[in-house]
Formats: sequence, C-alpha cells, structure tokens
Amino acid sequence: MMTNERLKQFFQHRPLTEDQLQAYAENGYHRYGPILTISGLEEMRRQCMAAWEAEKEGFDPNKTWLENALLVNIHHKASIVRDYYFAGPLVDVAQQIIGANIKGATSQLTFKMKGNTRPFLWHQDNGYGELDPYNAISCLTALDDTDEENGCLWLIPGSNKEGQRKHEQRQNAVDPKYKMELKTEVDESKAVPMPMKAGDCLFFSCWTVHKSEGNLSNRDRRILFLRYADADAVEVYNDRKPRLGRLLRGSTRFEEVRQFEHDL
Repeated sequence: MMTNERLKQFFQHRPLTEDQLQAYAENGYHRYGPILTISGLEEMRRQCMAAWEAEKEGFDPNKTWLENALLVNIHHKASIVRDYYFAGPLVDVAQQIIGANIKGATSQLTFKMKGNTRPFLWHQDNGYGELDPYNAISCLTALDDTDEENGCLWLIPGSNKEGQRKHEQRQNAVDPKYKMELKTEVDESKAVPMPMKAGDCLFFSCWTVHKSEGNLSNRDRRILFLRYADADAVEVYNDRKPRLGRLLRGSTRFEEVRQFEHDL
C-alpha cells in the first residue's frame, strides 16, 4: 500500500458538499473531476496498459465483447489500481453515499478501443449484478477524454428514483458468445451524454439507467470501473449470499466478508 504522501501525489481527495450529495440523490450521478493528478493519470495508464497488453491484443471484430472490452480484477494486476480502489478518494465518497460500512465489489477495465463500434444497451448495473441493499455505486474513471464520438456514457437523470427495473435478457445477435445481454426501455428524450476529461470520475447509483454507444472515432476510450457496496450487501441473483470483497470501512455481519483474504 502506498504511503499517505504517495496517495496525495496520485489522487485528489475532496469530500462531497451537501449540495453535491443532494444533487446525487436527486439525479443519481455526480461527475468528480479531476480525481487523478497528472502523475496519477500517467501511472494509472502505464500500469493498466501493461496489464491489458499482457492479456489482450488489439481490437478484433471476430472476438467477443468480453474478449475485446473487459479485464476483470484489475487491482490484482496493477498496484496503483489496488491503492486507488482500497484507499483512494472514492472510498470516502462511497462512505458519504452508502454509510459507515463499505466493501469493494468490482474492479475491472472496460475499454472501447478504436474500431470497437459495438453499443452497450440501456441497463442498470443492478440489472447485471443485483445487490441488496440498493445503494451500491459504480465509479468510472476516465483514462482518456471521452465524448459522444468515442463512446462516452449516456444516462437518464433521476432514473435512480424509479427503483429496480425489469430487464429483457436475450442472446446478442452480433456477439452470440456473450450470452447475457440486458435491456430496459427508457424515454430517450431524457438521455444526456456524460463526456469526461482524462482523470475525471463519473459515479452513479446502482439504479441509474445508462448506456454507451460504439466508438466511432480513431481514438481509444479507456475506463477503469470500480464498484462499492454496503459491507452487508448480498447477491440477490445468487440465493442472497454475501457479496465477497475487501471490507474497507466499518464492520459487517458476515464472517465470510470479515475473513475475506483474496484481495490481500
């Protein structure tokens, strides 16, 4: 783990104001930027790309979405991600939003490299991984400038107040090996794009409906995705077993979470 001075060199810690917390509760998202310093962004890119290139090649239209766009448990492969995930400013943000007891729930790279024009349909993150209580937050840290041309996120402000939605599950016709594709219906007139500068972070509720279009540019769109949850969060889709992840703040009623050592 980095020293406090190294953490300050790479990450910018700013608690959310009361106005920002109220806006998050109302709209279901907040853009926090910049969250990485210049040196932090450089080091994050360097380590993430080293991990990516060790397991992935360039975009290949014959490969699945999972093969082209996803690298899970990136905190096992990049020490700066581990420090950011476990001790960075997003842990403070998660505690402000979720409460005193926090655990890490997901870390992965979600890349849309140039040439990857595949869209990702409207959904809630709790559609793919339903956690209870329903206060988990998803955090997207941009390693590149993201905009409408290279596949930035779009979301529906206020959709977080509508609760858990039903999602249509179907086999993807373009990517048949990617068996679980979810979609929920939305009023697209309410959709807004979420462009970001490299080093910014967008975080949003597990109930906020969002999508991304394909990357139609000659630039990459690289995102670090982290998810935080209540320390007692259970997986509704998995017989309500506790979601395993490192306990970051507070306490938990689950011995499995207290003793979880996979992330040490």
